[in-house]
Amino acid sequence: MNAATRSDPQLPGESSNERSTGERDPSLPSPQTTGVDSDRVDRKLVLIAIVVVLGMSLAILDSTVVNVALDTIARRFRAPLPTAQWVVTGYILTLALVIPLTGWAADRFGTRRLFLGAISVFLLGSALSGAASSVGALIAARVLQACGGGMLGTTGMTILTHAAGPRRLGRIMAFAGLPLVIAPVLGPVLGGWTVDNLSWRWIFFINLPVGALALVLGRRVLDTDPGKRECQLDAIGFVLLVAGLLGPILGLVSINTTGGVLHAAVIGPLAGGALALALFVRRSLRIHYPLIDPRLFENRTFAAGSATFFIALVAVFGSLLVLPLYLQSVRGETATQTGLLLTPLGLGAALAIPIAGSLADRVAVGRLVPVGLTLIVVGFVGLTQLGVDTSYWYLGADLAVVGAGIAATMVPMISSNMRSLRKEQVARASTTINIVQQAGAALGTALLSSVLTHELHTRGLGRGGLGGGGSVVRLLTGADSESAARAFATTFAFALPLLAGALIVAIVFLPKTVPWAGGATPEDA
Repeated sequence: MNAATRSDPQLPGESSNERSTGERDPSLPSPQTTGVDSDRVDRKLVLIAIVVVLGMSLAILDSTVVNVALDTIARRFRAPLPTAQWVVTGYILTLALVIPLTGWAADRFGTRRLFLGAISVFLLGSALSGAASSVGALIAARVLQACGGGMLGTTGMTILTHAAGPRRLGRIMAFAGLPLVIAPVLGPVLGGWTVDNLSWRWIFFINLPVGALALVLGRRVLDTDPGKRECQLDAIGFVLLVAGLLGPILGLVSINTTGGVLHAAVIGPLAGGALALALFVRRSLRIHYPLIDPRLFENRTFAAGSATFFIALVAVFGSLLVLPLYLQSVRGETATQTGLLLTPLGLGAALAIPIAGSLADRVAVGRLVPVGLTLIVVGFVGLTQLGVDTSYWYLGADLAVVGAGIAATMVPMISSNMRSLRKEQVARASTTINIVQQAGAALGTALLSSVLTHELHTRGLGRGGLGGGGSVVRLLTGADSESAARAFATTFAFALPLLAGALIVAIVFLPKTVPWAGGATPEDA
């Protein structure tokens, strides 16, 4: 779309002449070089990024920090472990179900109002979780918490995309990507320390001052954007999308209980989910305000990036769930020690994220992402060599390579996806990317856990080989330990073809030039 025909509001520090022609008025100071206005604009952008990162960190941390406290919570309320696990499961499922509503809500109410409202709901859920007097009350409070948390990531990404502009999007997304990579690693460590030194209730109470800070800053720095009253919620589409997302996950999880793929409990949800998704796409193409616009995938960059993102997430998230089980069952580490041993993953990502973000603004995504995926593949080849006495120095170096690969893959891919769209598409695209992320992570978890269960069973360890109940892990010794180590190595090897598929898609379909090459402006691109 030509810059002269766009109707989006004027950005801070941007002249009307620049807005209409795509060129800066030479009489005005450049915001990228000098001047008080440049400092003011950049400072405001940094504050906006801080607000968004604070909100996203709260939601991501709370999806992992509770894991190590489950046994304590179960004992405190005298609840069976399967019931206590809904403290985590209910939160994650609600996150996935809320995300499809976020794009519509951002269009209907405006991103500022939605982001601040989501933080408020999250804080209310956190306070109720910390004060819960029964496991049922805690589960209900966690669901409320997730209703707010599920909207923070998508809305925050939309706010950052609008505030940064195409040229600075890679660097800002790199900063915003830190909680996505680091929070899952710090979560178990923080949760273990809090339970050991304070109380499980402080896992939730600690959110209150951080969320309050984000709320106060957000009210000061986030720009007001009016909603669109004509936006209508597609309730039928929402039901179809939920069925389409949950069907495959339930089908894969059922493999563990049925013992095989060719079973009605597996085939039924898989087929039902595929049918629901097909009906959702068909309906979305016919209505004016769909929850997800399938026409986004007519954009080749967005379609290829989303496919690469999804396949890589299935392999990476599924395997990173399996790795803590290896450390706890084969190596006998505690949950807190396991979290500490996983920190090289976050450190590798933290070191690579600023580099990836800077390069994402100058180098084509089709050249950056294959490098990141290659690093992940190299790291996963190393994971296939894990045994009962593998050096932790070796494991740490290997995880650092994987973390660097994740950063070099995710940051340029997300920023490329977002900058390839028109401004009015950004809110729905943010929703789509978050759904791809959650679906990939959930499917990867279900798939790789099923592979691990199968490998353990074929080695005579049975379904209870890692202990009953799910969160209590039995230490394996002797022959069992050797067999289990080989089962884990085979599971990591299963992820390699998925990563190879993502690498092929990235090499073949992602663009090899930046969209504003040859003197074009980001707005023209």
